[in-house]
Amino acid sequence: MYGAILGDMIGAPYEFDQGKKTKEFELFNPRVHYTDDTAMTLAVARALLQVGRDADEATMKKAFVECMQDIGRRYAAGEYGGRFADWLRASDPQPYNSWGNGSAMRVSAVGWFFDTLERTREVARWSAEVTHNHPEGVKGAESVAAAIYLLRNGSTKAEVKDYIIAEFDYDLSRTCDEIRPTYHHVESCQETVPEAFNAFFEGDSFEDVIRTAVSLGGDCDTLTCIAGSLAEACYGVPEQMKSECERRLPRELMAILSAFTAEVD
Repeated sequence: MYGAILGDMIGAPYEFDQGKKTKEFELFNPRVHYTDDTAMTLAVARALLQVGRDADEATMKKAFVECMQDIGRRYAAGEYGGRFADWLRASDPQPYNSWGNGSAMRVSAVGWFFDTLERTREVARWSAEVTHNHPEGVKGAESVAAAIYLLRNGSTKAEVKDYIIAEFDYDLSRTCDEIRPTYHHVESCQETVPEAFNAFFEGDSFEDVIRTAVSLGGDCDTLTCIAGSLAEACYGVPEQMKSECERRLPRELMAILSAFTAEVD
């Protein structure tokens, strides 16, 4: 999950259209930091570690809720969207029909954890449904987790692109040069996930995917979180970048990342 977390960290300084829509920027500037995207990514990972691969739907969803509420209440405070922030504080949290991009940005652990594509998609759906139970929210999570699963198991970019188009009906025909000029801050799966896929498909290395995603602008910590999760499954992550990631994480969050990495390696 280093890819997702690094995407979040590197994209964070440019969120809310604060960048210059260029690939030329200092990768690890002083403003690079983790956000709520990282916190929720690691909350999902912790839930999976707690219940294991064979848990049923009720058990899995209960773990997702408990881990997201626990970590969300203690990390990245003030960074969550309004409805999700209310959900984090609720004593009986219920899904709220969201199609926001949070379901897709937090799902990367699911793509790494399971042994079949069918199980990957099923659990990705559950991870979304505890909050983002709108069909577009579920679609965003399922598509990203499925792509990670396929990439880590040797599928080519072309094969993954064909699968995502066929299964999820995303329009992946635009180039990043076509997207970039008018793309703006938007937090829906519909207008974040396809752009993240396009940044991934155009990039030719882990770092190039990250730079391409950031250059699109918009909600680029989340967009780059998603693109980075795909890039890691395809290219791996350079060790120096892993070190930069590790030194920016609080001890508890780093412990989750280490435990998860050991489990899936």
